[in-house]
Amino acid sequence: VQLQASGGGEVQAGGSLRLSCAASGRAFNTYTMGWFRQHPGKERESVAAATPSGGSTYHATSVKGRFTTSRDNAKNTVSLQMNSLKPEDTAVYFCAAQTYGRGWTTPSNYDYWGKGTQVTVSS
Repeated sequence: VQLQASGGGEVQAGGSLRLSCAASGRAFNTYTMGWFRQHPGKERESVAAATPSGGSTYHATSVKGRFTTSRDNAKNTVSLQMNSLKPEDTAVYFCAAQTYGRGWTTPSNYDYWGKGTQVTVSS
């Protein structure tokens, strides 16, 4: 699976961005898809995840109520809608894929990673 994230950019606090991750390859609908972010000098942290069917999702406490992940298995895409953005959301965001059944929030459980996309939120 090859992943490519897009949709990053710069926005003012309170604004919105939508990240998309396109997957190539087979069996997209068998992978749990995760979103992670990395602040400068810090470890990668989990933001959200969706089960293969998209029927269950996870959102980190820091983004719950503001961010929503969803997937379209027919189009091999997963999205992260980010609303009410805050300056502390500034980071490089990554999408990742893993075989269903492992912990969703641990980066090392993910088998495939896309290149990151920069999100900058100005105050």
